[in-house]
Amino acid sequence: MGAQVRRIYVEKKPGFNTEAIRFMADFKENLSLNNLDHVRVLNRYDVSHIDEKDFQKSVRTVFSDPSQDEVFEGIDITNNVFAVEYLPGQYDQRADSAAQCIQIITGKSKPPVKYARVLVLEGMLGREDVDKIKNYFINPVDSREAGLLKPDTLDEEYPEAEKVEIVENFINKSEKELEKFRIERGFAMSFEDLFFCQEYFRNTEKRNPTITEIKVIDTYWSDHCRHTTFSSSIENVDFEDGKTTEEIKNTYEQYLKARKTVYKGKEKDISLMDLATIGAKELKKQGLLEDLELSEEVNACSTVINVDVKGSNEEWLLMFKNETHNHPTEIEPFGGAATCLGGAIRDPLSGRSYVYQAMRISGSGDIRQKPEDTLAGKLPQRKISTEAAAGYSSYGNQIGLATGYVNEIYHPDYVAKRMEVGAVIAAAPRTNVIRGIPQKGDVVILLGGRTGRDGLGGATGSSKEHTEESILVCGSEVQKGNAPTERKIQRLFRNPSVSRMIKRCNDFGAGGVSVAIGELAEGLNINLDLVPKKYEGLDGTELAISESQERMAVVVREKDIDDFIRCAHQENLESTVVAGVTGDRRLKMSWKGKNILNISRDFLDTNGIKQKINVQVCEPANPCFERTFESKNLKDAWLENMRNPNVACQKGLAERFDSTVGAGTVLMPFGGRTQLTPAEGMAAKIPVDKGETSTCSLMAYGFDPYLSKESPYHGAMYAVVHSVAKIVAMGGDYRKIRLTLQEYFEKLNKDPKRWGKPFSALLGAFAVQHELKIPAIGGKDSMSGTFKDMNVPPTLISFAVAVENIKNIISPEFKKTGNRVLLIKIKKSDSNIPDFEDVKHKYSAVHEAIVSGKVRSACTIGFGGIAASISKMTLGNEIGFKTKDGPVADTKDWFFANYGDMILECPKDVHIDGSIEIGSTVDEKQIIIDSPSGVTNIGLGEIRDAWLEPFDGVYPIKKDMKGQEEMKDCCIFGSTKKKQRQSTVNITRPKVFIPVFPGTNCEYDTKAVFERAGAETEVFVFKNLSPSDVKSSIEEMNKIIRQSQIIALPGGFSAGDEPEGSGKFIAAVFRNELLKDSVMDLLKNRDGLMLGICNGFQALIELGLVPFGEIVDTKEDYPTLTYNKIGRHVSSFVRTKVVCNKSPWFHMCRVGDVYSLPVSHGEGRFVANKEWMERLMKQGQIATQYVDPDNNPTYDGFYNVNGSVEAVEGITSPDGRVLGKMAHSERLNSGLYKNIPGEKEQDIFEAGVKYFK
Repeated sequence: MGAQVRRIYVEKKPGFNTEAIRFMADFKENLSLNNLDHVRVLNRYDVSHIDEKDFQKSVRTVFSDPSQDEVFEGIDITNNVFAVEYLPGQYDQRADSAAQCIQIITGKSKPPVKYARVLVLEGMLGREDVDKIKNYFINPVDSREAGLLKPDTLDEEYPEAEKVEIVENFINKSEKELEKFRIERGFAMSFEDLFFCQEYFRNTEKRNPTITEIKVIDTYWSDHCRHTTFSSSIENVDFEDGKTTEEIKNTYEQYLKARKTVYKGKEKDISLMDLATIGAKELKKQGLLEDLELSEEVNACSTVINVDVKGSNEEWLLMFKNETHNHPTEIEPFGGAATCLGGAIRDPLSGRSYVYQAMRISGSGDIRQKPEDTLAGKLPQRKISTEAAAGYSSYGNQIGLATGYVNEIYHPDYVAKRMEVGAVIAAAPRTNVIRGIPQKGDVVILLGGRTGRDGLGGATGSSKEHTEESILVCGSEVQKGNAPTERKIQRLFRNPSVSRMIKRCNDFGAGGVSVAIGELAEGLNINLDLVPKKYEGLDGTELAISESQERMAVVVREKDIDDFIRCAHQENLESTVVAGVTGDRRLKMSWKGKNILNISRDFLDTNGIKQKINVQVCEPANPCFERTFESKNLKDAWLENMRNPNVACQKGLAERFDSTVGAGTVLMPFGGRTQLTPAEGMAAKIPVDKGETSTCSLMAYGFDPYLSKESPYHGAMYAVVHSVAKIVAMGGDYRKIRLTLQEYFEKLNKDPKRWGKPFSALLGAFAVQHELKIPAIGGKDSMSGTFKDMNVPPTLISFAVAVENIKNIISPEFKKTGNRVLLIKIKKSDSNIPDFEDVKHKYSAVHEAIVSGKVRSACTIGFGGIAASISKMTLGNEIGFKTKDGPVADTKDWFFANYGDMILECPKDVHIDGSIEIGSTVDEKQIIIDSPSGVTNIGLGEIRDAWLEPFDGVYPIKKDMKGQEEMKDCCIFGSTKKKQRQSTVNITRPKVFIPVFPGTNCEYDTKAVFERAGAETEVFVFKNLSPSDVKSSIEEMNKIIRQSQIIALPGGFSAGDEPEGSGKFIAAVFRNELLKDSVMDLLKNRDGLMLGICNGFQALIELGLVPFGEIVDTKEDYPTLTYNKIGRHVSSFVRTKVVCNKSPWFHMCRVGDVYSLPVSHGEGRFVANKEWMERLMKQGQIATQYVDPDNNPTYDGFYNVNGSVEAVEGITSPDGRVLGKMAHSERLNSGLYKNIPGEKEQDIFEAGVKYFK
């Protein structure tokens, strides 16, 4: 019998129970359960190794919020009740965060905490109905139904790991026995590879291998790790007769010619990999790739760029990487998509660069499909898409990575397997990155997270094709992400003194220790007993290949061990020496004092038996894809076009992703006054740590699955062309573009016709690289897009990257009436091949026009043709369009996807060489088309409604507060003049204390804005790896607070906004008596100030510092912040009005001033009862409100994005010296958010600093 287990149930009160309401609507709509009357959701916590006093304290401050939650010690479990918990070994962020909070408030060790979500179903439900809900709700890949009875103990007893198996008689097995062994053990390698292993162990090692050795080899040689499909040798290529295949054949001849230039007679296999990389090699030979960073260490695409820092040029490395997690996201959408982004981040991060912006491109079947139409063995498309979006956004939002562009592509063939692609951009001063060669005596340090069973077999699993049966047993293959830990690694590697210690680094992804450490040096001795574990019971093989996330392997010199580990600890990170670099070419692993792996590097590096294949290129069905329309007249066809899934608005999807964190976003995902015109791609400032920069990066993508299915050659060609056109439309120079490609194809096996698809696609991409002289310097292939007899569409996505001056960046929304609208139309052959000389001439002309200020807006032609592009350009600022007199295009041409073409808005007197004037911008809020059949008028409201409608039921854009009465401005005390109230303390440079907790992600932005305002800042990382760390952190915080004049609590997701509520971790820290005293001394005796933004505001409310001005225990009727009314994270711009400026923070503002500010939060809805609202208004504590375009506070969900009562955005303490607000005023700087109009500089930081002067 272990320690007593204490259990508590926590349920949101009515009005706060958004999750229960969402589940209810989901079950009724998607499962057709009209007899379901009500759903209750309770969070169940089991805790042990904690006394009653500490438990009751935890119930009030950790597990629940009295203003939002009801607490029960027990519930009726006799009716339709079931509980869901993660499978053993899966990371549970809620339970972990609860344990961390309890550790802080008790000052003791972290107690065991187990969490389960309990659903109570009410209504006339039969057993079949309940089972239907369970089957829909519980994903068996990562979760299971939990028992309803309280366990006797939470103490885990892990069976002692068994000895590592030696594979008996392996070297003597017959071919039949060997194949049986391969199938029984589920290896991904081919029989030929396993036979090759047998020969090696028989002839070279002269012994039977351990199972660890075979599994590590299987991982090392997997398609995921070693790109074996892409590296297979192409022996023969056969071209079917046809017009398009003749074009493809000509490109192939050009490729062979390029090989002669590059290899100069050296033997080199023709392969898909060579096709993918030859473009860059050719340009390098020609001296046109001088910016490529050359290194034996390959972490991501890496180029050398010049960055303007304070007016001076500095050499920086710009890194970018794309990553797929198709298989993991297919079977466990949240975790698969989260770790897709986590894996993409870690590649450039391991290159010691700071990752600052991400793009997400996904592929799905129809998400509006009914669940009952789902294929056997599959999750519903809607469930995959919505949970994947939640996973990717959760990870990015927590780690503090701005997701600048999100797009989901719809094609029925993605039902075969989901597509989940993440692309990231990173940068670092070149002097911070040392590319060293590991030497004998160097050591390998494992940094970050601990090792568990999550991700076991992920590399090999993602390399296989799947069936219903195989998917059910894939649970352990899905990695689990821990974003706060990866954020800590980002902070650590941004420290130049740390990054310069690192000679080489690898991230832990596919293959775990065996690959991450195994690739670092030619000779290694790895001690698996030193690998930190999440729990006991892991055997040597599991430790070797587990893909547990948020880990890095770094090579440092022996003399740097102590300094590195000390710096890691300062960032609250575990780090352990686990391996040494040896002088021989062997990879060795020991466990429990015995060698379980000892393999020659020469053998391992063969990557197995080279596959030899033949290719047949078939004549494509069509060199272009022509859509058909049900509508007969132009207006109806226009609106039908706007409703097409690949044209329709995805704002409700994109705004789940934080797009402004880092204060570097140049273009918001949706721009204009209405924020309805989608950007062409993403743009962000290079993240210089100190000073200003005018240098920004650009990224855009191109791909059309419908065209690619017709002709993979054309699909890839126009994927590249479209990505390049988007960069040009944003203001970039096509000649400076670098590419990275993402290939995703069906399982090819040895079918020549199947091989012809990626072969043709890569030739199409090569043709553009060769002609435009822009290389693909990286990429990622995923070659297992097959489910039974279904295949994904031939997929080659092009990501184009460039660097540009911020002043040249433009956006697509029309800016002004009376401007000319021009069409840039690329010449194309009858075979739909671009005239590349025309492309170069016109793209150069467009760039020159943009740089010289002659272009106001630009938009490429995409899937919906000219019609969709013009429509989207009109919506952002509600500026209409009228065609030039006479016909501009045939009805068909309005909707044809002429990739490479673009539309420009220019002043009346501007003409651009090669352009065609098609119309002008007009005051009327409509699109007016003059055609041979007459004039067609389409209202912008009609267009908007048609465009917004398709996904509103899946990804809603807004949620209005219905039934609310008219609200008024909350101004009671205020002035239309700026005021200046002085502190009793006079200091030239007041000191601002900025604490960083696990999950904080706005500390850099907060530090920078206060320093620009003239303050001194001190950033302190709270450490909680042990009770002594907690104690010393609290003592250090107390010391810093007593030396500071301002405490600033930055935004983020403290402890992942868990358990079930934001700000609890921060509040738990500040409730410590020592810190409580120092905070109150600052506010009561030293005339100090305190600021909390977003997560910081949530912490201030949890503590009572707003509205009371002091730390108090929370009571049931106190104001609070809770989940957004829309039920999801919201990231956009809002208009906020200053309605009271008596606070020192608003002394540089006038009452009535309106600011456009970024918001990004999931729990920003301010809630207070009528009595409290009257009290806050009377005392002038409501500082700011969300307002509509007429500057009136509103419940309209477009403007009051979280549904706050009385549209409250920010409140203060009674004396105004403590301010809490949701909008991120710290994320503002020069040159940002160029597609968002309005006054943005609120100057609250300057006001706070001036208070002391």
